[in-house]
Amino acid sequence: MDETTYVFDAKDLVLGRLASASADILLKAAREHRDDKVIIINAEKAIVSGRPRSVLDTYHAKYELNHARKGPFFPRMPDMILKRAVRGMLPYQKKSSGRRALRNLRVEIGCPAHLSGDLPEGHQAGDDSKFRKELPERFITLGDISANLGAPSHRWTGGEQ
Repeated sequence: MDETTYVFDAKDLVLGRLASASADILLKAAREHRDDKVIIINAEKAIVSGRPRSVLDTYHAKYELNHARKGPFFPRMPDMILKRAVRGMLPYQKKSSGRRALRNLRVEIGCPAHLSGDLPEGHQAGDDSKFRKELPERFITLGDISANLGAPSHRWTGGEQ
């Protein structure tokens, strides 16, 4: 079996476009019974377009739906928010191809040491030319959203607030 690992750098990419492209790659591979994987690095630097205050209000409303034991469980960490966005674009509850696709997704905060510099064998940079656009006029980063939701931001800021 021929498998490829696509690595996307989320820095300055719009969350929805990145999630959609990742879901598309994963689902096509799962339906063709290939084990292509997608790794998204620098999740905290992905952006959500819109007025920052309204975006924060939307994410707060989603997060406040939480019940500690019953759910629905909405994540606070930027990597898990991005993974949840991709999950929403996959038929992971209805089809085995959706579950298989979700298993082949990895989202990282920052850049792991083995992916910085030249990519290892079997890895290739994901083609983001189709959805990389110039920055919108108003936006907020996923790291700022997470910090506002109360996530421990020292994990991606290196201790500085």
